[in-house]
Amino acid sequence: MTHATIQVAGETLLLLPEKAVYWPAQRMLIVADIHFGKAAAFRSLGVPVPRGTTSENLAGLDALVAQHDARHVAFLGDFLHARAAHASSTQLAMLAWRGRHPDLALTLVRGNHDLHAGDPSEALGIELVDEPHAIGPFAFCHHPGVDAAGYGLAGHVHPVYVLATRFDALRLPCFVVGTQGLLLPSFGSFTGGHAVKPGPGDRIYVTSGDMVHGVG
Repeated sequence: MTHATIQVAGETLLLLPEKAVYWPAQRMLIVADIHFGKAAAFRSLGVPVPRGTTSENLAGLDALVAQHDARHVAFLGDFLHARAAHASSTQLAMLAWRGRHPDLALTLVRGNHDLHAGDPSEALGIELVDEPHAIGPFAFCHHPGVDAAGYGLAGHVHPVYVLATRFDALRLPCFVVGTQGLLLPSFGSFTGGHAVKPGPGDRIYVTSGDMVHGVG
């Protein structure tokens, strides 16, 4: 799979087709809006949605950690979707994943859904922080546009970009690289998306799942 390499705040970042960012200097994988337990939350309300999204998200993390030999994963908010995410099946799956990566550092910047869902289990060994959380030249956030000293890395919006022709349109997850911050797509497999348009100075990179392409 082919990524895009960008230079921001004096650092090199890789925009990955799997809707994540890798920071090679820190061996850090950065993901936003994984929304563990969202499908379970919908099912608890009687909405018939597919099972297996937690396993799919964890398998995606497994693959990226192995591919890049990551030593740290930073979650930019909305790790858990709702209180229903504390269901035993979801928790057991996450604990099993953690057992496969006992030495992996995990950091969660709390997002709006995390505030409602409650913190994840202490057994997961996740460092819990509030936005903005400074690491090097970056301000790790959930919401874009947070007033912080540093180049912002954020999620929350679930950005997608619409590629349209006269006859059809395609919505693709995208990264928005601005002068003051980088907006990540939602990593979760059951999260939807919000169409965005580039602002002044913004660069859009869409992912097809196999490749990252700059557009506009």
